[in-house]
Order: sequence, then C-alpha cells, then structure tokens
Amino acid sequence: MKTFVYLVCLVLMFMSCNKPAKLKVGDVAPDFTGRDQDGGEVSLSSFRGQKVILCFYPKDHTPGCTKEACNLRDNYDLLQKDGYTVIGVSPDDETSHKLFKVQYNLPFTLVADVDKSIHEKYGTWIEKERDGKKFMGTARTTFLINEKGFISEIIEDVNPAAHAEQIRKEF
Repeated sequence: MKTFVYLVCLVLMFMSCNKPAKLKVGDVAPDFTGRDQDGGEVSLSSFRGQKVILCFYPKDHTPGCTKEACNLRDNYDLLQKDGYTVIGVSPDDETSHKLFKVQYNLPFTLVADVDKSIHEKYGTWIEKERDGKKFMGTARTTFLINEKGFISEIIEDVNPAAHAEQIRKEF
C-alpha cells in the first residue's frame, strides 16, 4: 500500500511539473499555425510587426459567442484604427467557422483549433462545471499582443456584449 501511495504521489508531482506555466503580461505569445475559415494557413508569427487581438471563444453560433463576434464586428473599424488585427480561435472546424463568418458578416479571421493545440499553448482549454457536471471547454479569454510578439494585456472576464470596449479600455 505504501508503494502505491508513493507512486501516486510521484505521478501527481510529475504531472504538475509538466503543466505549462500560466501565461502572463510580458510573456512572449506562443506561436501557432492553424487553418482559417477558408482552409488557409494562419500563423501568429506572420503578424509580427502588428498588434493582434487573439480571442478564444467556446463555440460558433451560440448566444454569447455570437454577441462577442458581432460586438467586435460592429467596432472593427475602431479596432483597426487602433492598429489591431483580430483573430478568433475556437475548437470548431473550418466549415463551422465559414458559416459563422458568412452568417454574421464577420470581417476578421477565425482559426479552427479542433485538436485544441492552440488552446493548450494559451491555457484556455480548461475544466469547467455546469449543473454539477464537469467537462473540458474553452475559457473565454482575449490576449492583446504587441508588435514585437509579447502579451500586453490578458482579458479573462470577457463581456461578450461589450468586448471591444473592454479591449479599447486596456490601452
């Protein structure tokens, strides 16, 4: 029994040591490559020299995500005037992103992260709980990334209906 407990403790220690550290302001934004709504390749590194709004959201065509996307769409000109490029990321596939983008006339890129590899790099694939049931899902989080590729702000308490205002208030 002691051996079993010892092994469990070792495994738990090993697992906690191998978890990526939570990203914070000032960290280099992890690079990624994914596919956009049109099947094109998108890499964060290709935006070096530009400010990026990287929005992680749970699911296309859901009420909160639609509010957030439409709020960013409605304020897109202001965000561009502020020098930002907007990229949305969710676990949905390219087809879902294409339909979402077309239905709501979204002017920005949506990246499919079906395997959750981008979520893992940013720490946004988390355990959630609803109605007493635990499940894995996206933490609605936005990273503001400066021209040099560093995280300048992290918005974890995203207000979908006023997200652009939250972003513009951050700088």
